[in-house]
Amino acid sequence: MRQYVESASRTPVLGATLVATLVLLVMVFPALPIGGELLDVKPGYTYAEAVAAMESYGERGRRVYAWSSVTLDTLLPVVYVSFLAGFVYRFRPTERLCRLAYLPLAAGVLDLCENVQVVLMLTGYPDVSAGQVAVASWFTLSKGYAVSLCLLLALTLAAVATVHRVRHGVRDRAA
Repeated sequence: MRQYVESASRTPVLGATLVATLVLLVMVFPALPIGGELLDVKPGYTYAEAVAAMESYGERGRRVYAWSSVTLDTLLPVVYVSFLAGFVYRFRPTERLCRLAYLPLAAGVLDLCENVQVVLMLTGYPDVSAGQVAVASWFTLSKGYAVSLCLLLALTLAAVATVHRVRHGVRDRAA
């Protein structure tokens, strides 16, 4: 696992995973012909909202959404987890905090669990239970919180590293 985060923290890998994440989020997913808002991007949803969304997708939209969840939305957690894990590892203030780089993996696991639930709902429609929607919504909400926490951690570590460099740079110049 350590080799993975060390590799992910290399500049070319950070750049590639950031670009891949942005391309998927900004260009690919919005262009999918689904016919409605993806359940994955909502901050949670009720049974009525999920059923209405799946109905609005239509047969083709549900098929495309299910396909993209199994393929593209499996690739997305791989690239954003690699980016965040590498970023956190690279900017950790001490070696003892290297395990913080494993936190994005939890977000990725939640995202993959969410994908499974969404695919089961899409392929099972209209036979979708309120319990199934509740589980899927919980994974969606949990993934959102986990990704937000990891982004906050990454930004905080980057800010701490910047302050540290500025302070050391100022001291080095004064000496």
